[in-house]
This record gives sequence, structure tokens and C-alpha cells, in this order.
Amino acid sequence: MTDLTVGDLAVSYGPVRALGGLSLRVPAGSIVAVLGANGAGKTTLLRAVSGTLRFHRGVSRGVIEFGGARLSGLSASAVVARGIVQVPEGRRVFARMTVEENLRAGGLGRPRKAARLARDRVHELFPVLRERAGQRAGLLSGGEQQMLAIGRALMAEPAALLLDEPTLGLAPLVAAKIAETIREINALGTSVLLVEQNVAMALSLASYAYVLEVGEVALEGPAGELAASDEVRRRYLGVADAVEGRLATRTLPRWSA
Repeated sequence: MTDLTVGDLAVSYGPVRALGGLSLRVPAGSIVAVLGANGAGKTTLLRAVSGTLRFHRGVSRGVIEFGGARLSGLSASAVVARGIVQVPEGRRVFARMTVEENLRAGGLGRPRKAARLARDRVHELFPVLRERAGQRAGLLSGGEQQMLAIGRALMAEPAALLLDEPTLGLAPLVAAKIAETIREINALGTSVLLVEQNVAMALSLASYAYVLEVGEVALEGPAGELAASDEVRRRYLGVADAVEGRLATRTLPRWSA
């Protein structure tokens, strides 16, 4: 089973502690959400898993394993080879390259037939990428760029996908499309570790969730239970209003595609 596990992970940037002994697990085939305010350590967690923190030498302790194999200390390319790919915040497509060239970049090093089949699957998920194949990526809309960033990651046919704020800055209808696609990707067997500011949406997608505060796990549990938690609703869903000098909790808003 290709479970992703993180145990007692500590990360610092110089004197600043980003993560302080964090542990979590992403069971094979699941969607797990990581929630928290800005600066809580969410992106640092993803970067530690994907191997992109090695240049900062920030990991001071902890073990990261995928399918029982240790990832700690591996390069980013080696982590991709093991089946884990990250889609960074802000999309970061190759703006001067075409859509097709971006997808090819995601499949570099793969056998030609496998890359072609992966591209066909990406086109099925995001038909607009087929339509825009010859267009420069920098001319795409924000939503289309996010689709391209996810599609490029899928070209490596990952067993686990790390998504950092995939709906950030997108219009609600586009965000809903991205969310539905995440669900489709997971239904095809890919595990997902999702960092997302849209807490209601993240909890609607995930089976389990962790809430980080100052680099540590403050809350964790089944996503449905956290969605019903007064503390989560008050802190992250903005559902507490002052009414006649008292706090009154509204019904939890539900996201739907």
C-alpha cells in the first residue's frame, strides 16, 4: 500500500521554526486536507515531502515515507521518480512555452507511448488544454493556467499529488471545476494531499483533515467531524456573528460543485 506518512517532522529557516514535530498520514487512494492560517507551515510541509527544501537545509529531524520507502533526504527529481508530484501555489507554468510544451516538460524522461497516453488522459480531464495546445501558457486565464499546472503534474502519472492552494484567486465557478477535477483524479486512484484556504471546499473533498497552528497539528480528524466542529467553524469558516452582544453560530456553509 502506498501510504504517505510524515513522522515528527521539524523544519526551520535559520532561527525561525516553521514546523515543530509534525506527523500525519495520507492513506493510499485518499484525499487528506491540511488547513490553517497563513504562516502555519502548510507550504513548508509540502515542500519537505516533495524534496524542494533540500537547498535550504531546513529539515532538522523527522521521517517521510511513501509505500514504506524512505523519502527523507532525496532530491526533488528522486521524489518524483518515487511517484509524488507537487503542484506549487501560484501555478508557475512556463509562460513563454506553449501549453503542449508545458505538458511535454511534465512527462520528460517517460517512454514516448506512456507520455502520449498520459497526455490523452490530461486532455480528457481538461479539454481546454487540447484546444489551447499551441498557445503560450502565459496568455491563458488564471483558471486555465491552474488546469495546465495540474495537467503538467499528471504527465508524470503520480501515485500521490500534492496540491498547494489550487483554487487561490479563481472565480467561484472555475474553483468548483478545479475541485471537481480533484475528485475525479482521486477516483482514478491518485492520493491527494491538499493545502487549501477554502476550508469548506477542502473539507467537502477530503476524508480526513489536519489543522495546523504555528507549525504543529492543533486539530485532526475525519473531515465531516471537523466541518461540524464549532472551533473550526469559528476560526476558519467565519460563521460566528455578534448578535445583540452575543456570538451566534450560523449553519455551516456547504460547498458544492
